[in-house]
Amino acid sequence: MLGIPVPILYLVALLIFVAVMFVGFRRPMYEVMTLSFVFIVILSGSYGLFWESLLFPSTSSLFYAIFAFMVVAIIFDATKVVNSIIQLMLSIVGRFRGGAGYVSLLGSTFMASLSGTGPGNVATTGVFTIPMMKRSNYPPALAASTEMSASMLGNIIPPSGIVILTYGILQNVYPDSISLSNWMVVAYGIGLWFFLQRWLTLWVLCRLYKVKPVPKEELPTFKFSLKKGWPALILPALIFAPLFMDAQFKDLIINRIGEDGAGAFSASVLMFTPGLAGAYALTIGRKALPHKKISLTNLLNMFSSSLSKVVPIGVTIYMAYATSQIFVGMQMEEAVRNWFVAFEFSTLTLIIILPLFFMLLGMVLPGSAQVAILGGAMITVFGSLGGDPILLAALLPAMTGALEGMTPPLALGLFVAMGIARSSFKETAKLAILWVILHVLLSMILLAGLLPILGL
Repeated sequence: MLGIPVPILYLVALLIFVAVMFVGFRRPMYEVMTLSFVFIVILSGSYGLFWESLLFPSTSSLFYAIFAFMVVAIIFDATKVVNSIIQLMLSIVGRFRGGAGYVSLLGSTFMASLSGTGPGNVATTGVFTIPMMKRSNYPPALAASTEMSASMLGNIIPPSGIVILTYGILQNVYPDSISLSNWMVVAYGIGLWFFLQRWLTLWVLCRLYKVKPVPKEELPTFKFSLKKGWPALILPALIFAPLFMDAQFKDLIINRIGEDGAGAFSASVLMFTPGLAGAYALTIGRKALPHKKISLTNLLNMFSSSLSKVVPIGVTIYMAYATSQIFVGMQMEEAVRNWFVAFEFSTLTLIIILPLFFMLLGMVLPGSAQVAILGGAMITVFGSLGGDPILLAALLPAMTGALEGMTPPLALGLFVAMGIARSSFKETAKLAILWVILHVLLSMILLAGLLPILGL
């Protein structure tokens, strides 16, 4: 059919299936991705790949790391350590024009990077930040779109699950092309550019809409906030420091413990980091727990109550990863590469096309599924046509995970924020499109190598 490879036709059928189930029947995404796995197996007749593909994610340490950080986000929420950070941010920037929005940008980005779910983070932190913005003269639509943009940004900053998932996909097609820790440092570098873009955009919008500072009576004093919240500021360092050390001091580590030891350290760094951060959060935030102490009962209650939040996200990522293995078995990467190469696209053309392509896919397919199903093929295509495959892989979370909940009309993060802000769809969608356009343009600029990225 017009020279289109069969695996791509299967992909198109899968996208239609997802759209019908998610948009038409309004089924939850974890259920849609589970059914999608069964659908693509039956459609393609890949019954011999069923068990191998279904079990594959359970053999990946990366999946366990993703799950571990989702659990840590629950600990952070239960111990109220993030509230301490937000209060400290509020005391610093709340006195400036639009200060409530900057608190949203900082706090929501940080929390979403841990939970790995932008729309979910809008629901949890947005109930605090959106009313605070509205009290600062933010129009409801601006408050909603600011929170949406901040929460979706967290999806691309480590230790977000999609960043770790993308590394696994890159390793499948370009083994040992970059170490895991160096990959995470690169992800932080990319996240910094998008953070600066959002900060500048918000600065301009606050002046256009004549937004006011946070009311003085709602501002905590800096001295009080610092005294109460300074221990929580160590948390980001506990997460980032082991990754940075492994990436930047590789030679020193090898000299101290040898090649095998350095390899073991790199493989385990993502496993012990969430445990370390979680233990520290429990220590400094134990007074927020029942009876103000760490006990087995409190921990069991905390984790059992979080199942409804953690499990659906975990199942979505797991089944997306499993579905990707069906396409791997059908040699999707080779088929897509050969098809794209036949068009003789230039690298510049791909730099323009790919962000727009993933933006449209994000309307019906979660970022993790996009990366799992198409990531390997697109990385291979970009490398085959003269681009830097590592750079494309590093930007995949930004082009998929960040845009999935932002692009109207099917933007889940946008809808959640609108519900909290009680804003109209028309006005909020206009601002959402602005955030999306600027995000896509920055993706193209970074993909073209026009801005330096830490670690690359």
